[in-house]
Amino acid sequence: MLWSTELSTVAQAPARTPSLDAYRKYALTHEGDVARGARLFADEQKLACSKCHSVDGHAGKAGPDLFAVGDKFGRRDLVDAVLMPSATISPGYGTVIVATKAGDEFQGILKQATDAGVQLMGADGKLVSIARANIREQRGSTVSLMPEGLQAGLSLQEFTDLTEYLARLQQPESTLVSNHGMPGVIPQLAKPVVARAFFSQELKLPREKVQTGLTSFHQVPGFSNVFLVLHQKGMIWKMEKTATGEEKSVFADLIGEVFYERGPNGLLDVAFHPKFRENRKYYLKYQVFEEGKVTSIIVEKTFAADFKGNSGQPPRRVLKIVSVAEDHSGGCLQFGPDGYLYIVMGDTGPHNDPNGHAQNLQLLLGKLMRIDVDHTEGDLAYAIPADNPFRGRADARPEIWAYGFRNPWRFCFDPVTGDLWLADVGQDRVEEVDIVHRGENYGWNVYEGFEPFSNQYRKEGRNFTPPVFAYKRKYGVSITGGYVYRGDKRSSFYGVYVCGDYSSKRIFGVTQENGTLKAVRQIGSLPQGLVSFGTDEAGHIYVVGYEGMIYQLDFTEARFDEIKPDVVENNSH
Repeated sequence: MLWSTELSTVAQAPARTPSLDAYRKYALTHEGDVARGARLFADEQKLACSKCHSVDGHAGKAGPDLFAVGDKFGRRDLVDAVLMPSATISPGYGTVIVATKAGDEFQGILKQATDAGVQLMGADGKLVSIARANIREQRGSTVSLMPEGLQAGLSLQEFTDLTEYLARLQQPESTLVSNHGMPGVIPQLAKPVVARAFFSQELKLPREKVQTGLTSFHQVPGFSNVFLVLHQKGMIWKMEKTATGEEKSVFADLIGEVFYERGPNGLLDVAFHPKFRENRKYYLKYQVFEEGKVTSIIVEKTFAADFKGNSGQPPRRVLKIVSVAEDHSGGCLQFGPDGYLYIVMGDTGPHNDPNGHAQNLQLLLGKLMRIDVDHTEGDLAYAIPADNPFRGRADARPEIWAYGFRNPWRFCFDPVTGDLWLADVGQDRVEEVDIVHRGENYGWNVYEGFEPFSNQYRKEGRNFTPPVFAYKRKYGVSITGGYVYRGDKRSSFYGVYVCGDYSSKRIFGVTQENGTLKAVRQIGSLPQGLVSFGTDEAGHIYVVGYEGMIYQLDFTEARFDEIKPDVVENNSH
């Protein structure tokens, strides 16, 4: 769903309630009245939407704040969110059910989780606190707090008025701090970059009841025609390009071991050791469910001696990080040019980071870490590099390289400059791209993008590094980090950082100088949800479609410096 709400009093449905398709068709083909829709939104006898949702960016109620929801979602998505509230539940707003040892059962949105207990907010807006010692079971639910049949008390025109009001909840230019790094308009190229299917087939699991998808794509080092494709439920396929097409085989099947219930969890990424051709080592990041908690782990595995498959040897667990909730686990690991392994973790939720994980240097949540997997230290399965910024400090974890991230979804190193580009998924207002430096603080949850978010965990003496680039909701709601293009040196895209947005499917090109945005363009789009990027040893860039397709970007006919004049944005994505 796009949000959760409660229907406090449903008007008696007429004898012949229109079908869902009738409501959908009417709302998409007729004009609505914004003022009437606003009154319906606040009408406690019909809908009581305002009981669970704010529209001013405060996000303090049980459902998501609807500030700028008209920028975030197209009209069809808004309609379906009201008609089918449990079909797609936003991460962080899934219903949590807690059963107590006394036999009581509570359900609501998780607002707080500590060692002492949990705090749920029900659809009535009331908070319930349950001590950890009293909890018998805690589980998630696929049923939204927002009830089915919300439209039944509305006429077709009233439903259309409500849709019109939601669609007009857009972000005024004055609500965000004006900053060069967050331009009001991102121009489109005169001729877009083309995304061409790299494989002839979609990669899917058979007979899935709930849609899941791909998460990652990488060339196997030293083999220009062999690639690994990761599926979030735990499948790894080996794809080999041949003279006649491609060959697909199962490289590893971790389904059952990998935890996946909902949202951006599961098997997330793979990284190959810098000396892979010598030691055949590779590393996976995925979630497991251990001791009643979702835990992110990094494991070391090896290829077989002939490099055709996994060796079958037992994996070595390198690192584990326990989550607080099931969200914001980050999504990437890579070896840097220094030979060390870099790993990102999100704050793991709940929304707003109420416990200040990202600013707490004693936790690995909301951090970028840097470890030495070739050595061990003490009781660790790895060593801490000598120049890690917080090594030797009693008040900080020595693994931390940088901090202040919400849900970093992909990072990369520029192979020419060594710059570390990281994309961090925002919460209410903006998505951001950072250039990450040793020991720096990137703001969350004191800042979201360039704008102050909360002073709760602001500490004296801490400085915050602003993003290089951020964009508002009209361009997308979930950024996916990519790579710096270093393919053809003659291309106008040489040195351009290519990233995109999962939801809007837009692909962006970004250039910077000394951490300041030089230029940003909308360079193309993808037919599927843009979940990840990939690159190969030749510098080509690939895009992973969540629904199962891998695409290769063709830059040959486009130019980064040629843009469409006087473009009027279409925000119906």
